[in-house]
Amino acid sequence: MVTDMPGAIANHPVTELLTLSRQLAWGASKILRAYYRGETEQDGVALDLDVKEKKDGPVTAADLAVNHYVLQHLKDALGEETFGYLSEETYKAQADAKPFPQDWVWILDPLDGTRDFIDQTGEYAFHLALTYQGRPMLTVVACPEAERVYFASKGNGAFVETADGNVQPLTVSASDRPEDLTIVASRTHRDERFNHLLASLPCKDKLYVGSVGGKIAAIVDGRAEVYLSLSGKSAPKDWDMAAPELILTEAGGQFTHFSGEPLQYNTGDVNQWGGLMASNGHCHNTLCTIANDVLAAYDQAAQS
Repeated sequence: MVTDMPGAIANHPVTELLTLSRQLAWGASKILRAYYRGETEQDGVALDLDVKEKKDGPVTAADLAVNHYVLQHLKDALGEETFGYLSEETYKAQADAKPFPQDWVWILDPLDGTRDFIDQTGEYAFHLALTYQGRPMLTVVACPEAERVYFASKGNGAFVETADGNVQPLTVSASDRPEDLTIVASRTHRDERFNHLLASLPCKDKLYVGSVGGKIAAIVDGRAEVYLSLSGKSAPKDWDMAAPELILTEAGGQFTHFSGEPLQYNTGDVNQWGGLMASNGHCHNTLCTIANDVLAAYDQAAQS
């Protein structure tokens, strides 16, 4: 079913770009798993994570190795005239914050959930998204420890591939009562305002997962229905959200700001400020309205 996907992206067949992206996802997974396990290189020396604490969180040698591997392969295959390439490392290398001039931009998160990777929870992921004029058109999310690669292209559905090459279509759950929905949330990265919002929603059950990619995987796998992000002093970045968004929406879900507005990528500011709601879609607008009302009341009380 995947081989019959129609259409082309920037004069490249969709199937060709999906094959390349899936290959890179599996290759990145292999690199990440090697670092995760402290496997040895050819000279017999164990791979060192070399963790460095940065302003926006830790960076490891695994992040950098995957970043280099993916960008090198993409640029060798596709060049740099038609496509821009945005990742945490390329963004930091820019002299000033500005969008890439190309309509087509690859957005890469080589290691989503770095803290979970370091803490050995297994809940880390790899993200790669191809966007057109700021919206995702083709994406992959890999969960290396689960040995699963999720992928989607605009209008062609979402799928999951296992290590044995088996590919299955993805569809979100049909649960349509707010009280029956499960929220997937982080164990950390939650301030008092966000905890108040979680406690105020009608959804009874919670599932705790590390990376954003892992959270969206939980929704498309049917283990949860809702994920929320609420920026505080910092915010999630383009590379956190672009790939998971299309996986979810092509599986039948929704991913928007609490206002209902779509997310926009490659704007020059890589931060996704405000409240973001991802869901199986059945109670999406209701939950967005509740979230806005809860936060408005909380903020008013905090100011009085």
